[in-house]
Formats: sequence, C-alpha cells, structure tokens
Amino acid sequence: MGKGDLIRVGRGRYVLPQAEHSENLGLALVAAAVPRSIICLLSALGFHGIGTQAPQEVWIAVALGAARPRLDYPPVRVTLVSGPAFAYGVERHQVDGVPVRIYSPAKTVADCFKFRNKIGVDVAIEALREVLRAKRCTREELWAASKACRVTTVIRPYLEAI
Repeated sequence: MGKGDLIRVGRGRYVLPQAEHSENLGLALVAAAVPRSIICLLSALGFHGIGTQAPQEVWIAVALGAARPRLDYPPVRVTLVSGPAFAYGVERHQVDGVPVRIYSPAKTVADCFKFRNKIGVDVAIEALREVLRAKRCTREELWAASKACRVTTVIRPYLEAI
C-alpha cells in the first residue's frame, strides 16, 4: 500500500489505514451506510458497557415498512420496530467522527424484554440487573421505556424481584 491509499470496508465506504479507530467502528460504519437506523439490543448493550454479551453482528432497528438494508460489511441484524417504540429513547453519539443514533440504556433493556425470543430471556435479565446495579438508569426511566415498548406486563415481575 502506498501513501494515501484507503482500505475499502464496504461498498462506497473506506477508512484510512493509519487512522486509529475505537472498538465501535462497526457501529459507525453501519450508521454511515444506514443513517435512519438506530443501534439497538446487543450492540447498544455493548456500547453502554452493560452485560457480558459480545455481538458478532451490529444490531439495528429500522422503522416498520422501511427497506431492509443490505450491507456486505459489517454483518448486520435488523429488527423492525413501529410507532412510538421506534422513536423513544434515542441518543446521539459521535463514534469515530460519525454521528450514531443509539437507544438509551433504559430503552435498550426494555427492547431486550420485547425481543427476548431473539436474544434470550437470560440476556434481558442480566441487562436489567446490571443497569439498576450500576445506576445507568432509574426505575422510572425503565418503566417509561417499558410503556413505550409495551412490555410492562413482561418486565413487572422482574422489576419487583430485583
């Protein structure tokens, strides 16, 4: 490679070979390629430092009815979300110079219970315990996110037990 060469990481996406990147480069690449998506579930847990999951793909939420993105790199797992649940709890962060939309810790935990059949109820319970233990969100924020995701009846027994 000569000076000034770029590394192709996907169709229309390149990075500088000497640039230093964070461990969240995959999130930045997906956010640049699919700007209307929101980082969710296991990827959001990893970004916020919640739990022990290390996702092999970038989990994104797209609005119900939107076209499913097709990316060759990094691998992407798409969840379809509709209505108020899609817009609730979105935070904006800069990752490697790219604006990335990521769900808040409370919304991410509520989503874990909503999509517990995809990621496992054990992951959802671990995330719930950790956000409350580490004070990443309050019970009120968690309850509001649960209402937005319509999982209050699912999450109530776990909240009462913890």
